[in-house]
Amino acid sequence: MRVISGSARGLKLNAPEGLSTRPTTDRIKESLFNIIAFELYGSRFLDLFSGSGGIGIEALSRGAAKAVFVDDAKSSVDIINSNLKKARLSDKALVIQKKADAAISYLQKKGEVFDIIFMDPPYNRGFINSTLYSILVSNILSPDGFIIAEQSIEDDIPQIDGLEVYRIKDYKITKMTFLKYAER
Repeated sequence: MRVISGSARGLKLNAPEGLSTRPTTDRIKESLFNIIAFELYGSRFLDLFSGSGGIGIEALSRGAAKAVFVDDAKSSVDIINSNLKKARLSDKALVIQKKADAAISYLQKKGEVFDIIFMDPPYNRGFINSTLYSILVSNILSPDGFIIAEQSIEDDIPQIDGLEVYRIKDYKITKMTFLKYAER
């Protein structure tokens, strides 16, 4: 796993050991960042269920102004901090060790708002809809912002009143579902 482009290009990232994380492949990561390239520069980026922090670090490397990383595992938080230090991007990052819903509530209380929210929860565990609902009611997504949910290809498309799916990108065993506020 490596940083594909930008200021930290080519940097090899560490990942937590074991099967508790499932890093996004370089091919999928490159495709994703090609899709969001024009919205990324200067953006505020939230990486939920961060694992190694690879997605948020890629966002910072490519010009995001700030990234917040959220994971509830201490081993992941330690790896994220180590990877940020290696990439020399710690000054643009905040790492939070909390469950996603608790972190969203915390970020709401701090008045944080994000242009891009990426979430890659464990597959087939029911986190997608509950996390999307928490994002919606917290108002941490900017009015023109969007959410990217990485899911198993078998998972249902999220259905949350107030959010609409505007793009789905399928890969072999993974899909990226793009959501934004529904037209009012």
